[in-house]
Amino acid sequence: MSSDPIAPRRTSVAVNVGGVTVGGGAPVVVQSMTNTDTADIAKTVAQVAALARAGSEVVRITVDRDDAAKAVPEIREKLDAMGCDVPLVGDFHYIGHTLLRENPACAEALAKYRINPGNVGFKDKRDRQFSEIIELALEHDKPVRIGVNWGSLDQELLTRLMDENARQPDPKDARAVMHEAMVPSALHSAHRAEELGLGADKIIISAKVSAIQDLIAVYTSLAERCKYALHLGLTEAGMGSKGIVASSAAMGILLQHGIGDTIRFSLTPEPGGDRTLEVRTAQELLQTMGLRSFVPAVAACPGCGRTTSTVFQELARDVQDMIQERMPEWKARYPGVESLNLAVMGCIVNGPGESKHADVGISLPGTGEAPAAPVFIDGKKAMTLRGPKIADDFKKIVEDYIEQRFG
Repeated sequence: MSSDPIAPRRTSVAVNVGGVTVGGGAPVVVQSMTNTDTADIAKTVAQVAALARAGSEVVRITVDRDDAAKAVPEIREKLDAMGCDVPLVGDFHYIGHTLLRENPACAEALAKYRINPGNVGFKDKRDRQFSEIIELALEHDKPVRIGVNWGSLDQELLTRLMDENARQPDPKDARAVMHEAMVPSALHSAHRAEELGLGADKIIISAKVSAIQDLIAVYTSLAERCKYALHLGLTEAGMGSKGIVASSAAMGILLQHGIGDTIRFSLTPEPGGDRTLEVRTAQELLQTMGLRSFVPAVAACPGCGRTTSTVFQELARDVQDMIQERMPEWKARYPGVESLNLAVMGCIVNGPGESKHADVGISLPGTGEAPAAPVFIDGKKAMTLRGPKIADDFKKIVEDYIEQRFG
């Protein structure tokens, strides 16, 4: 891998997913997945809409039985009526060929089909049922994601590779053989899809594992051996900070080296938790790496003994909340506003310097400092705020700046 700060994006074939371009040099796409019962139309529509509002550019839904397949066209219609045009991806396992064949309206409403070759069928049925899904994709002019997962690998292929490895004078460990099984499994299925007539511009590949080093090894190998668009994700990443850190570490390294055309954070939500967290974390990864801009960035110091007051923390939180709340309106009214950089600092040590680097920054007084807060705009000190309404005054300054610069 290159030692450059960020390697050039790997060359891949562009795929159109319901109007969203994946690969081919297009910006890395943020995906998400619902956890509703797809047959529950109202709940699924509400969650898809929430994920789209949060910034998900493609949303995957489970299509696991006939009731779910029959619900898909109505879900699409209701989203369209709301003005939500986010593409829907159908997630199929085991009986996808039957569901798509018997529900042509579902096959048409979906923007892409996701299939796992290890879960399509067994032995003779596997090739026949895989072929049927590809033929249905051709009939409806839909792209397909061939998603290999190490929890459901082609057991025949894995067994054969394990046996071949065991006969070698210096056999590899089982994990290395697993890597070797995943890559050819994905590529064999993609090549078979092409033999059936599906173009490379209709194929996206993923090869998901749950361990960081394994994910990096598998995707590095895939990137070297094909030109298909690649979907990144650490499967079963986990809950809370563990899932966020693990996914960020794995995908961040791959993205740093130009690998990855679309990403998803497979986070386990808290019971009743906010599903949109996986969207925000994906956006924040891409934004902090400098690959995309979604919302204005807020720099804030972590606090120390000089900042025993919580004023700067509360202001940083309030500014972040304001951005989340106002961003849909700002994005429509102020093109380019997502590139804005703000700074909310807590004392004189780094406050003025960091504030000068931001488009708009404020340096709040630390413990024992004079009760004044200099504000910097475009690198220059513009004014000093005092009194109990510093927070409200600063938020007004930010809004005025946005209007003047982007309006």
